[in-house]
Amino acid sequence: MRQRNKPWADDFLRDHQDLVIPNAKDYKGKWNQLFDNNNPIHIEIGTGKGQFIAGMAKQYPSINFIGIELAKSVIVSAAQKVMESEQENIVLINENAENITDIFEENEVETIYLNFSDPWPKNRHEKRRLTYHTFLADYRRVLNSNGELIFKTDNRGLFEYSLVSFSNFGILLNEVNLDLHVIEDPENVMTEYEEKFSAKGQPIYRCRARFNERT
Repeated sequence: MRQRNKPWADDFLRDHQDLVIPNAKDYKGKWNQLFDNNNPIHIEIGTGKGQFIAGMAKQYPSINFIGIELAKSVIVSAAQKVMESEQENIVLINENAENITDIFEENEVETIYLNFSDPWPKNRHEKRRLTYHTFLADYRRVLNSNGELIFKTDNRGLFEYSLVSFSNFGILLNEVNLDLHVIEDPENVMTEYEEKFSAKGQPIYRCRARFNERT
């Protein structure tokens, strides 16, 4: 979905550098110093308008959350949501997910969330899908030995593709859920898209996966 341009976005980001961190690559291996604690680091790739990460930070105050969003017009909305939440265990990054290994050191991250990622349905765009094998290799590199990848989508085609991609990569699937809200998981925090699609009765798919140890 094309986002409406926000001409004030650059000024907003410049005025809120304590929340939307500039020069994120400078913090590689040092994110706990930024948070001033040694709590686990969880990242959301494609954080959208921020409802999920703000909700997770409130639910888990002893975890440090970092939201990654490429679109300036979207990340400013996420920043406003985070500011409203008054949670101090969140920062945001205006970066491309392709740069994740330049932003995080090996073993620095405990959990990665992929929520309602762009399905890129055309075959020629396969490499852009966030569950393509090159992205998976980067995730494995930055996740620690107990690291987990949690993937949610409303798009069955992307979900099926991702399960095959995970399997080919040798990832261990701890959960494959074809209708998340049937189980009524009390710990599930919904994104804006999830609320919208669930209200229409559309199933939400979720997978929880762990990587084998690097060799």
